[in-house]
Amino acid sequence: MTVDAIVGRLESGMTLGIGGWGSRRKPMALVRALLRSDVTDLTVLSCGGPDVGLLAAAGRVRKLVAPFVTLDSIPLEPHFRAARERGALELVELDEAMFLQGLTAGAQRLPFLPVRAGLGSDVLRVNPALRTVTSPYADGEELVAVPALRMDAAVVHLDRADALGNGQYLGPDPYFDDLFCEAADTAYVTCERIVATAELTRDAAPQTLLVSRYAVTGVAETPGGAHFTSCAPDHGRDEAFQREYATAARTPDTWRAFTSRFLSGTDEEDYRTAVRSWHEEQR
Repeated sequence: MTVDAIVGRLESGMTLGIGGWGSRRKPMALVRALLRSDVTDLTVLSCGGPDVGLLAAAGRVRKLVAPFVTLDSIPLEPHFRAARERGALELVELDEAMFLQGLTAGAQRLPFLPVRAGLGSDVLRVNPALRTVTSPYADGEELVAVPALRMDAAVVHLDRADALGNGQYLGPDPYFDDLFCEAADTAYVTCERIVATAELTRDAAPQTLLVSRYAVTGVAETPGGAHFTSCAPDHGRDEAFQREYATAARTPDTWRAFTSRFLSGTDEEDYRTAVRSWHEEQR
């Protein structure tokens, strides 16, 4: 598939999961394609980074379920912060372990899973809909019952994939990408390169085969599709451009100029051309 074809299957009002972690291995080409569409009113599940920031800045997010929203080297995603300060979206904030258990419950089609995370913290105060359960065994321990996190669709970016949808990560961390795919009704993989199935394990350990084809609806080859986030070992984070992105968020005028230059094109190639031109100007 292409990223535009994937976005063509998404609809307003959907619950959308976005893989990656902070400013690492985000399916940014697909997020940019979403911005070119009229899809809106989304409930987004994400270990948030600029994916959440861009969608929030464009007013496409109605509700966000996330443990954090960060650019990593810049601690707080500026557009997320601005959206929260003006009350532009509803936030369900979960501890990372609770988010993991919610995705796991969704992947296993369970209504909830118990976890100790959150007990004794303000997570339960700011999320009054969360419930606790008591262990039915002799210990009688009280635990948080994290509801399943299910999605209409999920999108992830990986280093390699085959045409069948088997996806491989080659960097240091799988994040939760496999669970996003398994907990969604439909899942789409963008990747740096599509290769023959036999190549996936030729020079890499079998455990790098993170996403299995049974959980994938479509795959799109999108070199550099994670930019400006990292996709190790294929490329690192474009820190200079990330700083430009964060700086542009400071005022409406600077953000309009940024979107006009980098996000107003008709396709991903227009974005890449604009970024290359910007980097040449910085030399």
